[in-house]
Amino acid sequence: MRFIDALIAALENLAEHKLRSALTMLGMMFGVGAVIAMLSIGAGAERRAMGLIDRMGVRNVIVRAKDIEADELAEIRKKSIGVSERDVDAIEEAVPGLELVVPRVEIEPYKVLSASGKSKPTVFGVSPRHAELGNLRLAEGRFIDALDDTTHAQVCVLGSAVRRDLFGASPALGSTVKIDDVWLEVVGVLEPEVVDDARIEGVAVASGAREIHVPLRTAQHKFEHDPLRSPLAEITIRAAPSASPREVATLVDGLLDRLHGGANDYEIVVPEALLEQSRQTQNLFDLVMGCIAGISLLVGGIGIMNIMLATVLEQTRAIGIRRAVGARRRDIRLQFLLTAFALSLLGGLMGVAVGIGIANLVAVWADWPTVVTVGSIVLSTGVALTVGLVSGLYPAIRASRLEPVEALRHE
Repeated sequence: MRFIDALIAALENLAEHKLRSALTMLGMMFGVGAVIAMLSIGAGAERRAMGLIDRMGVRNVIVRAKDIEADELAEIRKKSIGVSERDVDAIEEAVPGLELVVPRVEIEPYKVLSASGKSKPTVFGVSPRHAELGNLRLAEGRFIDALDDTTHAQVCVLGSAVRRDLFGASPALGSTVKIDDVWLEVVGVLEPEVVDDARIEGVAVASGAREIHVPLRTAQHKFEHDPLRSPLAEITIRAAPSASPREVATLVDGLLDRLHGGANDYEIVVPEALLEQSRQTQNLFDLVMGCIAGISLLVGGIGIMNIMLATVLEQTRAIGIRRAVGARRRDIRLQFLLTAFALSLLGGLMGVAVGIGIANLVAVWADWPTVVTVGSIVLSTGVALTVGLVSGLYPAIRASRLEPVEALRHE
């Protein structure tokens, strides 16, 4: 019964001070909402980064030809032909701990069209194992196979967006596509991807939705190439499970530096290292946003302490009456602690709704994935309740220490 009496008295306190209570709950609401929104944005960013890394391959090491200005490129070509199949052979022979080495050629088409549409995709010449390395999944048909490559077959696999541009709702499999002056038969269509073109730690990660894949040998022998450009656009290397991608990258870098005569015409991307950098950046973001949200909760806690101290002052005589009729010190403490708890709980519950709302707005307006987790809700409301109880502790102790006789004399 004493607990029920204390709870009723706490609710009466809140009812008597509606304006103060509302302002205090608003402070807690914004603090909790900020924590939930911050954590949901951070979780969304991590999921996005994981999607990009999954596309690149966490065990992969990627050697890319650099984009260099024409005048500088002419000087570099005097000592290096760029990323080429000579590099592929040297890597396979000299670098231990490799599972797979796959080259890729990029074609710069001036036109890509079908009988019913046209598109502006990126066109790559790839080997049959490229789909495995790039985690590409097929919605229709098949991917390029070894026979296509050895026979220079005029076939292609379309990304989902390219398929939509060229054929709309019409069937794509078995139809023909013209890239420059070469006609190719469509043998496969890739599944739509969740992750569009993006960048992670400054490194571009392209979506397969706007790509066309043709056999590597077909790309090399049936399309025109700028003689100054690297013969290959990139080389993807998969490290064996027992090998470290970073150690493989170090060995590959040293080997290519010698093969290219010291020319800085390539770059090495290690997705595993990018993932770690992304997590470090995200942790820093979480820390900064956490501090901002913590300040909001602290302000809410100060508000709770102020309203509780004011309540103690205004209800000094009422406290004296309760003590005079038999209330113990701990009953008075419980009354004021319940008042603080109720303020922080109500503010926290409103903050959960606000945080989820902010997360959804960010996802819709900024086109940024957000993930509201149970952990973020539990953490934010738990911190809010803790701040509320700690803030109400001093006023509760102060109220319980009032002497009944002195309290009854108070005007």
